[in-house]
Amino acid sequence: MERVTQREKTGESTQPAQSLGIGRRLMLRVPIFVILLGILVYVSNATTVSWNNEPTGQTIASLSADTAVTFDNPRHVTLHQVGDYDVTERTMYVTATRPATGEKQRIRVLIREPQQATGGNDADGGDGANDSQSGTTAQSSLDNLPGVVFMHGAGHGGTPDDSFGDVATAMASAGFVTAVIDKPIWSTNDVTRDYPASAAAYDQVVELLRGLNNVDSAHVGIYATSESTWISSYLLKLDPDIAFQILLSPMVYTPRHSLGFLAAQDFALVGANDGYQSIVRRVFSADATVIGLTNFDLPDVPNAAAYSIPTFVAYGSKDVMTAQVEGTETIFDLARRAGNTNVTVRAYPIANHVMRLGSDEEPGTPFADDYTRDLTDWAAGTVVGLAQTSERVAGDSLYQSIAVPDDLTARRGMTVYGLILHASMIIMLFVDLITTIAAATVTLRARLGRRRRRNALGFAHGFGNALLTLTLTTLATLLLFAAGLGQVVMGVVRLAWGSAPADDPGIMRWSWPVIQIVCTLVVWAWSGVFARLIEVAASRGILQWPPRAGSIRAVVSGREPVLASTRLGRVLFWITAATMLTVLLFFAFWGLFVY
Repeated sequence: MERVTQREKTGESTQPAQSLGIGRRLMLRVPIFVILLGILVYVSNATTVSWNNEPTGQTIASLSADTAVTFDNPRHVTLHQVGDYDVTERTMYVTATRPATGEKQRIRVLIREPQQATGGNDADGGDGANDSQSGTTAQSSLDNLPGVVFMHGAGHGGTPDDSFGDVATAMASAGFVTAVIDKPIWSTNDVTRDYPASAAAYDQVVELLRGLNNVDSAHVGIYATSESTWISSYLLKLDPDIAFQILLSPMVYTPRHSLGFLAAQDFALVGANDGYQSIVRRVFSADATVIGLTNFDLPDVPNAAAYSIPTFVAYGSKDVMTAQVEGTETIFDLARRAGNTNVTVRAYPIANHVMRLGSDEEPGTPFADDYTRDLTDWAAGTVVGLAQTSERVAGDSLYQSIAVPDDLTARRGMTVYGLILHASMIIMLFVDLITTIAAATVTLRARLGRRRRRNALGFAHGFGNALLTLTLTTLATLLLFAAGLGQVVMGVVRLAWGSAPADDPGIMRWSWPVIQIVCTLVVWAWSGVFARLIEVAASRGILQWPPRAGSIRAVVSGREPVLASTRLGRVLFWITAATMLTVLLFFAFWGLFVY
């Protein structure tokens, strides 16, 4: 019977490679490490985006803690308040067309209208708490009423049944005809929203209100919140006859700058490591037009025409999504350029981005105290042309932690490189997974077969164990990166919903430096693998010129392997090595090699 040695069972070479001394091995390994690390450090620094958070801690002190809006009313015009009227509802429809695609959307419009009160407050202003808003005679008819169209904020959907119900009803009870509609979305999503088309759709509803018998066509305004304040900029340009606007947590700047500010501020508030801030900088420096997205930079935002009409601005002190100080300053500046001096700002303590006292995810969460009263009183006095006697800026003091990153611009080269890198990494991970499954299958069969070979792939000189260790370490680091970033994102979402940041930031705080250390050690380990690979190849005579006679054939046949005696083992090694190095380039792109 043929005698089989242990080395032949495992497929390892029977001729061991000559080993270099420690000094010569380091002389070979260190340059490789320096080259690999230098490439990664270069990529990290080349994709770094400069960012200036100064000035930090900006504030605007309110002129009064009282948010009430009052007017000089020498003619004793009746100014109705919330609760003066009963409210009825009816439904109408409009068909909105998206010009870019010709798509049509049938939009339901829920109209709320005041009716003569059967109880509640008196029609002449109630208990007289605000004498300037009390009239001597009650309104005898419900004709020529002002109107308000409500505009949806961020989110894919929005219907009249789940949006603005409380505030629209409150304004209707004070004598306004209100309209809440299905959000115009067509086939768009959150990142492909068609703002000009949406503005045209809302203007159709404005015209619908103007055409109602009980509405004064000259006194129809809008109520816009968050994302829809970008749409209102287009709407005011399209229809300058809008009578007034109520802006809740307005996004004054372009999406690139507004969302860049939001992410940077919130990353800091939740306690994320500064390294994760570099991700924000790179994301909001992307040139989204490369993939067909045009909403990052809006040419009409901000513009003076958007603030050319009487404007009521409301902020909450717990709103972590808007630049309140610079936003207020910009609104006043643009309004002055447009010749408009009627701008009122109210800041409400404890209120969040949607002016609620608590998480927006909890049903029935109330508005901030007096918010609905204030905006209704302001609108009632404004539409009849009274002079405001209350302070223009009142309530809580405005605060902004960092500056708006208005110097952010699209970086096409970085964007193209990033897209290629990420696509390559995903493809390589998939190919490596398929190859690994094939290798695992071969190994399992070999171990269960008659000869029970442990090294069915024929890895030699310890390359198999080194490959397995480096692969697991790199993938574990990738998972740690994903976990840290995921916790940051969830923390930001909870913050936006009105929750307080966690006392202990946890993984989002310590994961970044840990990943940096591990990545550096992985690069050092790879330099050792490549140095050993060169060492073994040199001992086989492959690297000399001309190559030693028969050396290439001996390596290819597996008789004297450099990496492995089997073709599958060699393919697995190079595919896995290329994949793991792509992952390191991924880390470099996001700044993990900036020390």
